[in-house]
Amino acid sequence: MRNVLETANVTKVFREGREEVHVLNGVSLELKAGEIVALEGPSGSGKTTFLSIVGCILTPSSGRVVVDGEPVDPKRPEQLPEIRKKSIGFVFQQYNLFPSLTALENVQYALKIKGKTGRPARTEAERVLESVGLSDRLHFLPRDLSGGQKQRVALARALAGGPPLLLADEPTANLDTNIGGQVIELFRQSAKQHGRGVLIVTHDPNVRPIADRVLQIRDGKIIH
Repeated sequence: MRNVLETANVTKVFREGREEVHVLNGVSLELKAGEIVALEGPSGSGKTTFLSIVGCILTPSSGRVVVDGEPVDPKRPEQLPEIRKKSIGFVFQQYNLFPSLTALENVQYALKIKGKTGRPARTEAERVLESVGLSDRLHFLPRDLSGGQKQRVALARALAGGPPLLLADEPTANLDTNIGGQVIELFRQSAKQHGRGVLIVTHDPNVRPIADRVLQIRDGKIIH
């Protein structure tokens, strides 16, 4: 299986006044297509910063990041949005849906950013929403959806366009155990049935059974 994500000795240093805060201290990771990795760690351990770097939101201070075979060049910030559009799907703890757009329109908007519009975009949006069990909620606004339904819309949006890498930041934190389990199963299907690499930052022990590997991050370092 090919790697959809590779990092080597990634560091991240933030400057606060005259002080330097070392958040990541040499993080190396490989994630293969079809593999699920759960990354656990306490608050302040660097896991969300690491997710932001591999998601091409932040650039590393040093080290190497390769997303689906494409090296990320910190000196070319204009490259980051293109890699995100082409190769990465995000699922956030707070859903981050547009409140004035329906479930269908939220997914269509994600496809528009990727360059797909019109009937093809609508057809794909309907398909991915159906794949997460929301074919009867296409025209509902976020305010009319439950937390689990909102997270499934967020997952459908992340899956739109078929990105090879799926990143999730505490995707079940706001869900009860039953609904969270349904969302976790959708992540499993995304990896095992569709060959995506899935990296989940989580505190939820219920993610562990679907993970091929569970890694711990402490003080900006992955502890295997």
